[in-house]
Amino acid sequence: QVELVESGGGLVQAGGSLRLSCAASGRTFSSHLMGWFRQAPGKEREFVAAKAKNGGTTYYRNSVKDRFTISRDNAQNMVYLQMNSLKPEDTAVYYCASTGTTYRAGTYSLQRTYDYWGQGTQVTVSS
Repeated sequence: QVELVESGGGLVQAGGSLRLSCAASGRTFSSHLMGWFRQAPGKEREFVAAKAKNGGTTYYRNSVKDRFTISRDNAQNMVYLQMNSLKPEDTAVYYCASTGTTYRAGTYSLQRTYDYWGQGTQVTVSS
């Protein structure tokens, strides 16, 4: 079992920055892939970014690729999402997620790939 707790959300003006953190506890050594998803009001939850444990391959949705950076500290069992140049359309609840020991290649953006989820942290970007 892996427990995930997000922090760092808040209210920021357009063009500003926020850094989200996700603290993992439990069987964290088995978390092969760590990711961030978001869900805006009235919309489906969508993939934002993910980072593999071994090799550190990163994945981003196109709309955040040049603005967001995912990083992880395996020793501290932490995952971060640095968000720069925020836009009102980035407003959402952001969720941290992790897989088990393995995952099927190419499925990093699918919710069903992830076994564990945090409770989410609200990010609001004002125009």
